[in-house]
Amino acid sequence: MLRLLVSDELRQSGRQAPAFEVLMVIASQLRPGTVLKISNDLFKVIESQYHLGQGKMPGSVHAKLRHVLKGTLKELRFRPEERLEETQLQKQDMEYLYSDADSATFMNPRTYDQVSIRLEAIGAATTFLQPEMKVPVEFYEGQPVSIVFPEIVEVKIQTTAQPVHQQQDNTYKSATLDNGLELMVPQFIKSGETIRVEVASGKYVDRVRADSKRF
Repeated sequence: MLRLLVSDELRQSGRQAPAFEVLMVIASQLRPGTVLKISNDLFKVIESQYHLGQGKMPGSVHAKLRHVLKGTLKELRFRPEERLEETQLQKQDMEYLYSDADSATFMNPRTYDQVSIRLEAIGAATTFLQPEMKVPVEFYEGQPVSIVFPEIVEVKIQTTAQPVHQQQDNTYKSATLDNGLELMVPQFIKSGETIRVEVASGKYVDRVRADSKRF
């Protein structure tokens, strides 16, 4: 990814550079996971697509962004050559302890320092947090702002109806996971089995075979 430093441009123009350097990224090279600072708000890129222009209409970059602190989604359109301010978040592996009505608490296993992050910043991943789970916590200017969580997780089925093998695989039934989440699964799924679930949507992805479980 091509990155430009504002201070370099200022020095080349003969103007006095500030005491700090601002990292910039070109819109056409946005990638998922990139964190942008827009109007003093932090946004993480969820996906980015380049759309070709038609006729005299120039191309554009369509980006889906998630507000780092609020968890809300936003879609913006940029010129391909547009320069955007990029922000680096520091990551620290921590251990999930518990959640209350407003926030989740994590602990540094080495120093035992604890930090809290608002549930709205964590988003759908809140449902899949388990005590003692190791999670990378993201910090901005020394303050905890969010966590890094996989898009797909493996979860055990707590209860569901007995499998009906006569039914087609594209017919679904209700199931409850061991974290309390209810979702629809194929008829062949049994209680006690482990499945993969998409965190953002809470939807079934596939079944985990016994010889492929992750430890």
